[in-house]
Amino acid sequence: MVYIHIPFCGSFCTYCGFYSEIADGRFAGQYVKALCTEISTRKEELAGKPDTLYIGGGTPSVLPLSDIGRVVRALSGAIPPGKSATSGFREFTVEVNPEDIVQKGPAYVRGLASLGVNRISMGIQSFDDGILHWMNRRHDAATAVKAFGILREAGMENVSIDLIFGISHLDDALWKETLDRVLGLGPQHISAYQLSVEPDSALAGMVKNGRYEEAPESQCSRQYDILCRILGDAGYHHYEISNFALPGYEAVHNSAYWRHVPYAGLGPGAHSLRIEGAASPEGVSGERKRYIRSWNIPDVRKYISSCLSGGCGAYPEESAGAGIVQTETLTPEQVAIERIMLGLRTDRGVESSCLESYADGSGLAKMIDKGFLVPASDPSFLRIPEKHFFISDSIIADII
Repeated sequence: MVYIHIPFCGSFCTYCGFYSEIADGRFAGQYVKALCTEISTRKEELAGKPDTLYIGGGTPSVLPLSDIGRVVRALSGAIPPGKSATSGFREFTVEVNPEDIVQKGPAYVRGLASLGVNRISMGIQSFDDGILHWMNRRHDAATAVKAFGILREAGMENVSIDLIFGISHLDDALWKETLDRVLGLGPQHISAYQLSVEPDSALAGMVKNGRYEEAPESQCSRQYDILCRILGDAGYHHYEISNFALPGYEAVHNSAYWRHVPYAGLGPGAHSLRIEGAASPEGVSGERKRYIRSWNIPDVRKYISSCLSGGCGAYPEESAGAGIVQTETLTPEQVAIERIMLGLRTDRGVESSCLESYADGSGLAKMIDKGFLVPASDPSFLRIPEKHFFISDSIIADII
């Protein structure tokens, strides 16, 4: 698993708290050069993680095809022969925004496909122009529909759409209409997230200044129930709290995150997880297995400077004073808790043995007794049933 972060956007959305910068051609070119340097520096590490590639952001589609091609070619040189970026990834996803696809047209999408991209994740968020304007999105509903048509016209068969619910001025009727419009398009995958107030977002300032009042929990819960019912009736597999897929189109890359599979993250703010002393992450670690998380600081200017001066991508223990990389070694208890928190977001669930070893015994028994935890399809696992997904945070808190 490889994640590449593109920290550029055409504008900042009202709700977004992720680190990004306004796109600038020359600056972005320097960033791509630095990113290719990090790829080269971490060549040995990347050689062991070639199954999936996800280019996210930010907004990767603000970059010209030539820049994305430079990154993919650099990565192709860092992975084993016979496993090139244009042929070897089981799943290669790129995030896009509708306005970029409409502006750049089918040729851009075909160009992505020629680089090996076989899955597109498009941030639509809403089909209501008023809500899109409030979100400070750069597209309208008509542009979103046109962009989806371009993806299909260019031969992209695996398309995921992002939506947001739980907005105080999004009523249930409009939410149902949104879902109907999505189903009319027929994407293979749908990610739907409840609006949250992120600390560094414009929305946080609006809440603080009294210019926005968060939707009540009853509204959010009701709209989540509507989401589950409508997509379930349409044949979508609800395989993770916020994710729905037509059978066979579940996200391979994200599913691996939820199973605690090792991954490499490239770019400012990107996280990585590596395991020392074992070939597989399955099972809670013993003394000989070390889970090490590392991340690049979220500062693109320092990232560029460090990479282009030879200090990019090295772990502190390998290159003291590298400057942009932070690390932590997880304890077995931290690994288990993360596995529980991630696994219980999915219909796969978590190994009963892991829960019994690391969860609070009385809390676990109570959750089972009340039906908040039930056997998964694999009887050695326990999961949260869909009807209780909305309160999963409180269920997990009671367990750990």
